[in-house]
Amino acid sequence: MTAAPTTRRRGWQPLDSAAGGLALDLGLYAASAAFAAITAAASTLVPHRAWGGVAAVGYFLAALAATGQLLAHRRDPGSPLAGLPSRWAVTGFAWFGTALLPLAWQSIQRSGGRTDRAQEEVLVVEESGQRLVDTGTPYLGPDAIAALPPGEQLLGYTPYQPGMALFGLPRAAVDAWWTDARVWFAVGTALALTLAVRALTRGTSRPANDHSGAALLRGVQAATVLPICALTLATGGDDLPVLALCLLALALAAADRPGRAGLAVGLAGALKLFAWPVALVLIVWGLTRRAGLRVAAGAIGLPAAALLPALLVDRDALVENVLRFPLGQGLVTSPAQSPFPGHLIATALPAGRAVAVALLLAAGLAIAVRLVRRPPRTAVATALICGYGLLAAILLMPTTRFGYLLYPLALLAWAPTLAPRFTPTGGRRPAARRRPEA
Repeated sequence: MTAAPTTRRRGWQPLDSAAGGLALDLGLYAASAAFAAITAAASTLVPHRAWGGVAAVGYFLAALAATGQLLAHRRDPGSPLAGLPSRWAVTGFAWFGTALLPLAWQSIQRSGGRTDRAQEEVLVVEESGQRLVDTGTPYLGPDAIAALPPGEQLLGYTPYQPGMALFGLPRAAVDAWWTDARVWFAVGTALALTLAVRALTRGTSRPANDHSGAALLRGVQAATVLPICALTLATGGDDLPVLALCLLALALAAADRPGRAGLAVGLAGALKLFAWPVALVLIVWGLTRRAGLRVAAGAIGLPAAALLPALLVDRDALVENVLRFPLGQGLVTSPAQSPFPGHLIATALPAGRAVAVALLLAAGLAIAVRLVRRPPRTAVATALICGYGLLAAILLMPTTRFGYLLYPLALLAWAPTLAPRFTPTGGRRPAARRRPEA
């Protein structure tokens, strides 16, 4: 009898699967508890300290639960306490305790009069929602920004795409804790992630503890309970719905739904520029499947449709906020100055900014050549190109934030969930035979 072929696991996969994945779960929650505790004690940002005080408890309780699961696995690897459904339950609890609970607590305190319970992004988005109602555009023009007191000019900018203002509309209608923009960021994030999980699991019949199900759990953890994501959602939040929509787009690509993938990434692109590189790579993926136009219709059409009203109402305001300010040509400069290579080069070397921009352009050119010579033909390859490409861009940008790392980290963790899925009898899920989409 010929021995069945085995698949050699490489990289971090042996660590990821140790003790049924529970060892890495415990490490994630324990390290996150330490990070939250340090944040609570040492952060210079008051909303971050407030998050850390609550999240440290949530992560600690999740770590205790993971410890119990690990002990149950050692006694009996088949124990329900150590199974994948139980791991999902602990992940859900961890997200509630480390992101949703501190978010609600800070929103309630802010509604009660605390002025130090939200990052500036929340105020900017809510103000943009109010301006959208009052003037038809979420942006202030350069003259209006110049007329603000010097200390308030930075908050006069809205460096997002017009769709982001929709999250500020509830506060424009009602002043209550539940109209805080972060609450609606969380709603959008949860909805997009739920649809992404559904897209990846619909039509499959798989054992509860197989590798693909564990990979999906790990991908969701990276987008929810990872501290960089939980902290961002609880204190600022605007990046999380953008990220979740990008993950949804990749999940739909893996499910062979190119038109819907384009719509999902187009919605993300209507919120923030960070989704545009993902949209570009997805369009190239669509071209390999003769579906490039279907992907591009949503990926390009939705952001363009969102920009058109703002362009017609006040073109100068749109250009000032969406182009000049992100490029460092606004009336004030962005405070985003995390010590990544691009920023260090820009500030430490003669003509450093030009050098950093040249390196960034070189990285972009290298990715473009890769897309032309070896276009991604699978959702996995698409996610990996997006993840590594955004990582390079974030590291090389002269002006950037540490929190932006949530994009490449989540995209790279999401990639294994997009691999072709198989039925227990070994047959591949017939995704291409589903009913055609409009």
